[in-house]
Amino acid sequence: MLIFNRKQDLIRYLETNSTLKTTIGFVPTMGALHQGHLSLLKESIQQNTITVISIFVNPTQFNNPDDLEKYPRTLESDVEKIKTVSKNILIYAPDAADIYGDKTTSESFDFDGLEHQMEGQFRPGHFDGVGTIVKKLFEIVKPTNAYFGEKDFQQLLIVKKMVEKLNLSVSIVGCPIFRERNGLAMSSRNERLSEENRANAKIIYQTLLEANKLLHIKSLEEVILFVTQTINSTPNFELEYFQIANESTLLPIVNKNETEKSRAFIAVFVNNIRLIDTISLN
Repeated sequence: MLIFNRKQDLIRYLETNSTLKTTIGFVPTMGALHQGHLSLLKESIQQNTITVISIFVNPTQFNNPDDLEKYPRTLESDVEKIKTVSKNILIYAPDAADIYGDKTTSESFDFDGLEHQMEGQFRPGHFDGVGTIVKKLFEIVKPTNAYFGEKDFQQLLIVKKMVEKLNLSVSIVGCPIFRERNGLAMSSRNERLSEENRANAKIIYQTLLEANKLLHIKSLEEVILFVTQTINSTPNFELEYFQIANESTLLPIVNKNETEKSRAFIAVFVNNIRLIDTISLN
């Protein structure tokens, strides 16, 4: 198991151990790994010669300093989990200085409006931070394929848009959401939930599934009201947003259309811990 803390060491290793036939799979993470992350690694191992995972809590994508401070950092246990998948995975675990140098700041990006929807409305600057760190990591790793979970579906589309606009030679692979037994989407933030709240958080996925059923017999307004009342009536839960949007543009669906590919997106605060989820509709 090789762990790199300096990008120059990782770059040198990859250059030395790559041939024209080498493919590099890359899984960017912020650590606190769970089975969802490990599923991305397994996908990469099946499809590539070399697999690299980055573990870096990126400060530029947090608009809430308290959220950044409390984000779990569990490198030692992360390494042990990675070993259960393969001991041949390369780990890049830098500090901010190795990534950003003297200035930990974001670039500005134009994602053709994808950045203004949902997460962009409630987390100003978030996607500039995401674009900045992913671009920097791609420049270091130079992956053939990069793997992202569909739980962060908006992020997945934004990374794809960045690759398209910058004409980067990497394929972006979206992978299905991994869920806990009760349906809660796996997230590093789940570790911060109390046992009771983690059990109750199944209501998020259950509400999305019920909303999908109701869309066939109720108006959009009635479905939104149902979701709002269901989440807000759960103790310690507060809905930040629920939106039904076009799967490609992320623009809100105004009128129900059975032929339009759409998704439901939700963000919920559980005792100030923010959870998101999404499901495909139709």
